[in-house]
Amino acid sequence: MTLSRGRSGADDPVAIASQRSRGGGVFAAIFSGVALAVSGFSLWDTSLKAAHVGVFVPAVIQYSAPYQNSNFEMFEIPVTMTNEGARTGTVLSMELAVTDPRTNKTKHFYASDFGRWTMQKTQSGAYERFAPISLAGRSSRTESVLFYTRGEEEKPAELVRETGPYKFKLTLELAEKPDGESSPNPAVVFERELRGYDARAFQNGTLPMIAKDWRSSSNMP
Repeated sequence: MTLSRGRSGADDPVAIASQRSRGGGVFAAIFSGVALAVSGFSLWDTSLKAAHVGVFVPAVIQYSAPYQNSNFEMFEIPVTMTNEGARTGTVLSMELAVTDPRTNKTKHFYASDFGRWTMQKTQSGAYERFAPISLAGRSSRTESVLFYTRGEEEKPAELVRETGPYKFKLTLELAEKPDGESSPNPAVVFERELRGYDARAFQNGTLPMIAKDWRSSSNMP
């Protein structure tokens, strides 16, 4: 009787099955790892990603200096805020620094009210007072913010005295900072031009200040 010899090497069906089993296990492990990574990223992106606030300012803002013998000046700026993170972001306050490039003097302003500025509304107090703004994850909000001179000590008494460009820096103070207290607050730097000056407009209105290129400004890339 002739006994058949067992196959070995590449022709051995047992070895082939074993190799296929090991290969399938490797692919399954890789697939599981990729799925876990995707799941982890999805969780971070939808639930854990820190607030990331963007600031947008339109091409046209408004200016008024309605009171004689006073250092009071007002800027009305429609501000759009976006939160591209998953967590809530809270805007505690807004600060505005305005510089006259001809004199290099800077005056500081604070966010006081929401609304469209008119003398009638000012005299009657018909504005919504500024309060901290909560931005839910993946949300946006637009407010027309009224910035007033930050105290009698602010100089010069009248910063906007002639036509021409002026430089602005709008900074938002956030309650949540992803990298701790060292994280910079979001800020947008822009320039707007006063193209005509007529103080009579301040009796009940404002004067526009316009971007040279008629485009909005933002801190986002």
